[in-house]
Amino acid sequence: MKVLIVDDDLALADVVSFTMRRAGFEVIAAHDGQDALERWDAENPDLIILDLNLPKLDGLKVCQRIRSQANTPIIILSVRGEEDDVVSGLEIGADDYIVKPFSPRQLVARAEAVLRRSSTTTISHGPITVGDLMLDPSRGEVQYNNQSLAKLTRLECRLLEILMINQGQVLPTDSLIDSVWGPSGGDRIMLKQLVYRLRKKIEKNPSDPLYLKTISGIGYSFECP
Repeated sequence: MKVLIVDDDLALADVVSFTMRRAGFEVIAAHDGQDALERWDAENPDLIILDLNLPKLDGLKVCQRIRSQANTPIIILSVRGEEDDVVSGLEIGADDYIVKPFSPRQLVARAEAVLRRSSTTTISHGPITVGDLMLDPSRGEVQYNNQSLAKLTRLECRLLEILMINQGQVLPTDSLIDSVWGPSGGDRIMLKQLVYRLRKKIEKNPSDPLYLKTISGIGYSFECP
């Protein structure tokens, strides 16, 4: 497995590189946002560990550009630990967010969990239809009345698939977190942001959703209007 580590702090980049090499990863390093995009394009890594405070191009923009072109798993590793920072990172498509200082063992565990999820994106073996919506997990695409509605990221697709398979049932928050991210791989903030992103793609009015319903104090359900 090949990992691209992007951090302008050379000493910390060396620590992360050593940690990932010891875990069996082939390491590529970049120290600014522009170099990160060039190395990603040239090396096609299996995973990216990305700082936010980067010269030339900040980490959020790097994440956004990569996510617009590919589903390469991205873990943001940043000193910026405010809720707004975490939310911004997840909104633009990061698969996980770790705040510095970090545990090397936890970083490796989270990296391995992200890679496992990326290799097992789908649960079913074919398209799923509920009412006028059809999800094609193999293509990561949602259709409305047989017309393409939206392309989904890997996590968006996984969440929608779980909800559509269990259409009409209320799925508890913790159960959804385990199903999408695996044990210890996600939290309620990450799930809330994933639901928010998914609603923006499939709902005509995301603030008054027809399909993806919040069940206060319990979790979420997928309904057929």
